[in-house]
Amino acid sequence: MTKVLLSVVGPTAIGKTALSIELAKHFNAEIISSDSRQFYKEMSIGTAAPSKKELSQVPHHFIHNKSIHNDYSVGQFEKDAIKKLDELFKSQKTVIMVGGSGLYINAVIQGLDDFPEVDNSIRKQLNQRLKTDGIEVLQNQLNDLDPKSYNTIAIDNPQRLIRALEITIGTSKPYSSYLSNKTTERNFKAISIGLTAERSVIYERINQRVDMMIENGLIEEAKKLYPFKHLNALNTVGYKELFNYFDGEWTKEFAISEIKKNTRRFAKRQLTWFRKDTSIRWFDYKTPTSEIINYTEAEVGKLKNPT
Repeated sequence: MTKVLLSVVGPTAIGKTALSIELAKHFNAEIISSDSRQFYKEMSIGTAAPSKKELSQVPHHFIHNKSIHNDYSVGQFEKDAIKKLDELFKSQKTVIMVGGSGLYINAVIQGLDDFPEVDNSIRKQLNQRLKTDGIEVLQNQLNDLDPKSYNTIAIDNPQRLIRALEITIGTSKPYSSYLSNKTTERNFKAISIGLTAERSVIYERINQRVDMMIENGLIEEAKKLYPFKHLNALNTVGYKELFNYFDGEWTKEFAISEIKKNTRRFAKRQLTWFRKDTSIRWFDYKTPTSEIINYTEAEVGKLKNPT
């Protein structure tokens, strides 16, 4: 029996959650989330995690399964996701994976790239600079040394930013040069479909989503998390801007505008990352769900009944 992992990708706010649920219903499948921010149970509104109603329609995995107090790396996620897939494929022919975190998606489908060992002192120095000079200084440094990585990785995530810098500095070669897109042998076949739209449409959907988050209580959620703002999980768009507001550095209106701006930048990096993958079949976000289901049904059929 050919096992198929159907991956749904695309920029934030494009409609991946709704589509993945419809696909899961059609294939009688369960869903694995590859959204690195939705792992954390304390972060719900600001990460646009599926609602209780959406979660009740189809079994989901890796949603709110970790705490912000526990570090969780892409390497750990790869191991956990592969273990869960092995379990699900015992009773299902197809599993759906959905998310916009390109590195986490690639880790499941292709495996992680191998990086050379570098001097631990470099990471310590970078962490110290993060504390004393702030994240923007490190972001600018990466842009100077490795603009390709600057435009594709989650530069708002200190852990990934420092990882890219330590490899670049320690080896005198860009971090991006080590991204070989090697493929680890998996016991399943993968089909990737993406949702997209004109950039102006994506940006407008992001603005509307942020407004909805504010209405739904994002500020109150962030206030509860404020005492833990030093944690890596919370150094992310939607929360760090509000922490600046709570600190009196920004007005509420400016903080909200920065959430929108930084989310738009994040979406741009997502698209840059996904556009490199020629295996993704792209659909406009307004494409009828039935048309996408027909396409995936045909592709799954080809894999399970090769001619």
